[in-house]
Amino acid sequence: MGYNIVVCAKQVPDTKRITGEAMKEDGTVNRAALPAIYNPEDLNALETALQIRDAHGGTVTVLTMGPPNACVILRDSMFRGADRGVLVTDRRAAASDTLATSYILSQAVRKLNPDIALCGRQAIDGDTAQVGPQMAEKLDMTLVTYLEELIDLKDREITVRRNVGNGWEEVTAQLPVLATVMETANHPRPHAAKRIMKYKKARSKLEMEKELPEGADIDAEAETLAAKGLLIDQWTLDDIDADLEWCGMSGSPTKVNRIQSIVLAGGEYHEFDPTEDGCEKLVHELISDHTIG
Repeated sequence: MGYNIVVCAKQVPDTKRITGEAMKEDGTVNRAALPAIYNPEDLNALETALQIRDAHGGTVTVLTMGPPNACVILRDSMFRGADRGVLVTDRRAAASDTLATSYILSQAVRKLNPDIALCGRQAIDGDTAQVGPQMAEKLDMTLVTYLEELIDLKDREITVRRNVGNGWEEVTAQLPVLATVMETANHPRPHAAKRIMKYKKARSKLEMEKELPEGADIDAEAETLAAKGLLIDQWTLDDIDADLEWCGMSGSPTKVNRIQSIVLAGGEYHEFDPTEDGCEKLVHELISDHTIG
């Protein structure tokens, strides 16, 4: 018995590289100045999906919401083993907060009708961990957060171990289930050379419009790619029957009250040699300033 699995993934700015140049005057992140990467814990969600597919059969579809260049992570997903990529892209979805984003994604997930939906615990650009649980609520799916290990999957029942901070618990639920996956759940597999050669030409229609010469028959090119399994599906808000009142700014009640820029200044530090004498000096100083003892 195979399972229809959907992984919700996000292309995010690499927040480890934030510098003064990567910030706008209003204190928000200048995303254009940062390299875009695959949200780390979404890769763990993808690996969980691939392990389920490899063991039990079925299909893995990776769904992302964003501009056309978000197709980069969909190709990345195919290089790792995903069967299909779906891009939800629409200017009317711009400025969506977690509530609007979860609504749009839930509409797309509903159209895909999965047995199992997976996403990373949280995205590194927002760190809210809200989208997954909000999606489960909108889809009326059983929610399992902080998945750390898939213990068993049999027929329509899944058993997982979830991290609860100071321990763990074992949870069993009936499908369909939406689960958020921890970075400790697994080690994402690397790209496969054969899949890179196969899927490097996978494109969405919007990408083809930018890459092909003016006057090219986009629909014909799309049909050719689809026949080869290389067409990245591209959906608008209309395609997923989204209510525009719940999308973009109109569907986003979150308001920024204040932005504060914090600069961490270097302080005094002491350096000790990695020798026995250096260790003695370190211990002596720690005792003198009452850090220990």
